[in-house]
Amino acid sequence: MLPKRILVLGGAASGKSQWAENWVKSSGLAQVYIATGRIFDNELAARVAIHRARRDDAWQEIEAPLDPGAALGQLDPGHAALIDCATMWLSNHLMEETDLAAAETRLIEALRASRATWVIVSNEVGHGIVPQNALARQFREAQGRLNIALAAEADVVLQVIAGLPRLLKGSLP
Repeated sequence: MLPKRILVLGGAASGKSQWAENWVKSSGLAQVYIATGRIFDNELAARVAIHRARRDDAWQEIEAPLDPGAALGQLDPGHAALIDCATMWLSNHLMEETDLAAAETRLIEALRASRATWVIVSNEVGHGIVPQNALARQFREAQGRLNIALAAEADVVLQVIAGLPRLLKGSLP
């Protein structure tokens, strides 16, 4: 039986999104990509283009930079949604200076209520040095807390390193 809730963690460019895309594609469910990224510069536009090029026409794409939970709530059990990624979602909220605790609560509630299968990708940022500026420290701490909350909701938690998945919680068929 397929797990219904998967968290995929990893560093930048670790292969976590590609692993998640492949899993959703192999699930046999209708494929939905819930994008949280905002394109602010050419470098990010190029990264988004790479991600889009990997996906075929079977994917439905929904842009939801601040509220992926609302998009997830519209899906039924026949869908597998890839939310890519929690890190961009968090960055968006920090830049908007929203109530981060309230936004996280809404996201977690939406994940709990989802009838669809979901896979959420998130960066692991706690392995580096302590950042020198306050915003970077705030981000690092918020990302760590968010990952802990997401892992608590997930049936399966994986860490992807160099494109290789390492199972941290649960099991995959």
